[in-house]
Amino acid sequence: MMSLPANNHRSPPRKRGSRKSKHWMPAFAGMSGALIAALFMTSPALAQSCPAPLRDARNLVLVTPDTMTSSAATLRRFTRSSVGAPWQADGGPVSALIGRKGTAWSPAFRTFAAAGELIKVDGDKRAPAGFFPIGRSFGFAPVKRAHYLHIEDGTTCVDDASSPAYNTITTRARVGWKVGGENMWRVPEYRRGLLVDYPTDRAAKGGSCIFIHVRKPGAPGTAGCVALAEPEVERLQNFSAGGAVLAIVPKPALGRFAGCLPPPN
Repeated sequence: MMSLPANNHRSPPRKRGSRKSKHWMPAFAGMSGALIAALFMTSPALAQSCPAPLRDARNLVLVTPDTMTSSAATLRRFTRSSVGAPWQADGGPVSALIGRKGTAWSPAFRTFAAAGELIKVDGDKRAPAGFFPIGRSFGFAPVKRAHYLHIEDGTTCVDDASSPAYNTITTRARVGWKVGGENMWRVPEYRRGLLVDYPTDRAAKGGSCIFIHVRKPGAPGTAGCVALAEPEVERLQNFSAGGAVLAIVPKPALGRFAGCLPPPN
């Protein structure tokens, strides 16, 4: 699998006040109460009904597999000028790989699962469906970039739910060699990537070590991460430098987030 929770930055929903004007009545005379309410429903108010952290996102990386069992997906980037503003495409769609067995809903977003749709557990070879802040860039090269994680000998992401360090990145020197984890410095696909601040449930083994990383040639899928061609990973590192949210949503579920996500192509 592949992920990390470090530095979960979740801002509370923004609230806007409203100023009442004594001059509004003539302009709306004769309109139904429902129509008036619709006119006063601002975009930020709509955004507050969207799941966190999506509702406050300004940059979005949307990964969309065709079905819950698809290991191939389409990745698109979007930006918007403010919370509640329409999403604008940032470049064309690119192909991506996700879990070789498809997707399952992150335990944090299980309320959005339809009947028969699975909830993610560690080791299921499925990417987590839901909305997650993208964290630090990482790689083998000692890049001078703010909040960059240099993968060195011993860098490990713990996927052992019996360990208090579950779903964190640490070192073998700290946790020893008996704790299960990904020895990241030994994985060529981790030469360039991004951490995903993945909320998980240690007791339920809700998934760990979810990353965006370089695609392995010929691989049918990942153990739960999002994999891209290396130039696309580099683009995402630049795109996400100021903060972004990763949304993994299979096409059948897109309608559950109408008004929150960009309209489908």
